[in-house]
Amino acid sequence: MTYLVVGGGGREHTIIRKLKESSDVDKIYCTPGNGGISKDAEVFDVAATDIDGVVELAEKLKVDCVFVAPDDPLVLGMVDALTERGIRAFGPNKRAAIIEGSKVFSKELMKKYGIPSAAYEVFNDPKAAMDYIKVQNSYPTVIKADGLALGKGVVIAENFEEARNAIHSIMEDKIFGNSGNNIVIEEFLTGPEVSVLAFTDGKCIKPMVSSMDHKRVFNGNLGPNTGGMGTISPNPYYTDEVAKECMEKIFLPTVDAMNAEGRTFKGCLYFGLMLTPNGPKVIEYNCRFGDPEAQVVLPRLKTDFSKVVNAVIDGKLGELDVEWYDGACACVIMASGGYPGKYDKGIAIQGLDVNGQVEGATVFHAGTAFKDGEFVTNGGRVLGVTAKGATLDEALANAYDAVEGIKFKGAHYRTDIGRAYKQK
Repeated sequence: MTYLVVGGGGREHTIIRKLKESSDVDKIYCTPGNGGISKDAEVFDVAATDIDGVVELAEKLKVDCVFVAPDDPLVLGMVDALTERGIRAFGPNKRAAIIEGSKVFSKELMKKYGIPSAAYEVFNDPKAAMDYIKVQNSYPTVIKADGLALGKGVVIAENFEEARNAIHSIMEDKIFGNSGNNIVIEEFLTGPEVSVLAFTDGKCIKPMVSSMDHKRVFNGNLGPNTGGMGTISPNPYYTDEVAKECMEKIFLPTVDAMNAEGRTFKGCLYFGLMLTPNGPKVIEYNCRFGDPEAQVVLPRLKTDFSKVVNAVIDGKLGELDVEWYDGACACVIMASGGYPGKYDKGIAIQGLDVNGQVEGATVFHAGTAFKDGEFVTNGGRVLGVTAKGATLDEALANAYDAVEGIKFKGAHYRTDIGRAYKQK
């Protein structure tokens, strides 16, 4: 088979390297790709959101399957456009991708079908939102932009001033554009967070191994939210008992709810969960692989990835036994100086070999370019340095050993990924 992977970040590099392990994959293309991806796939410069351009490229290359990885093109309907032209595609169609594309839709879906989540209210008027905040007078409170916002559309306000500033910047300053036309204000939940990605063909659902993302930019979970500064798998809090409860109360009911709404979901469905004192609750849904969760989950997949992809597309996931490697996996994100704020690009990266890798770990490139024979920074999150181990301690040690050998001016990373959650 030949694949065209749409996207250009660490998640896409992970997907490509996993597809390369498959026995039936001959050739992989990627658009727009990045510096590291260019060493594992033939890259093109069609933007991930250019639906017509991607369809045209897929037809020109005569690929067997297009793997649409990022949220934006899925929500815009890229899978629909490909399918209409008779091109196989992995990922949900537009009607199903709304589960991530609209926080309002997902919250109302959960309320309608009794899927446990935080209490909430929806607002399209900033004054009404402010009045609600004043009356509630309960902090912390969670404020979410309705639409896509590069993983940064959620503010946890610790006081009235932070809540007021969040409502103003999202709804009036439009820092996320039209994604902030509506907002969701919801109760603040406490407990360990868990990310569970799942394969589903709309009939059956097969959860992947669990993971834990670290969203805040600084050690100790301090500072602003980012797209993710590192991950570990498995999540030590996600026991077999919790998994069973999630399957019964969240995973299966979500698939059934989407079917009942005429929005059958086929692809990778991501569950962002909070294990509260009152049981697991959904914080958010994503309609695709998480980033950087994919970086620690896919390396643990034992079953041929291409076979899983095709079983999902063909509605035959129930016939496939999806197996996972034991042990653990850890990913440490190396970011540009200033991220998640402003940062420079084009800074040379030292310590990588000709393929953008280091010994003892796998380096998934997120924001890199390959220019004049060297890798340079080209984004906020630059590299996802990932390693496996028999235990979480071992995986973390291997990942951080590899990080120490990689240098670029201004590089910063958290030194406590997984540290608070070591296996006892």
